[in-house]
Amino acid sequence: MQLTEHKPQNYNHIRRVDDEGIVIGDQRYTGSLLVGAHLLETDWPLSSLADLDKERLAPVWKLSPELVLIGIGDRQQIAPIELQRAFLERHIGLECMTLQAACRTFNVLMSENRRALALLIQ
Repeated sequence: MQLTEHKPQNYNHIRRVDDEGIVIGDQRYTGSLLVGAHLLETDWPLSSLADLDKERLAPVWKLSPELVLIGIGDRQQIAPIELQRAFLERHIGLECMTLQAACRTFNVLMSENRRALALLIQ
């Protein structure tokens, strides 16, 4: 069987997540991020799920993704019910997971050409 290496060429690819930050392409980021296939918003003023509200999510609503991944910490957290309701009202899927899991999932979704965003809180 012939194997071909798949190299991301036309979307943001998260290469690494560690204690020093998140590496996208060749650049390391240490603040919270909003990442899409062709979108990279750096230094979002977020440090917890409690910081997320409808106002801060306005850029997400404008992009109308089919799914938003929220990645935070190294332990599973559940998004507040008000936040879940806001996504449900807009028919946007919401998944809250660890930062590592969100980054891995984001890369898979991008390779499938899905309209997804990752809110990475660090």
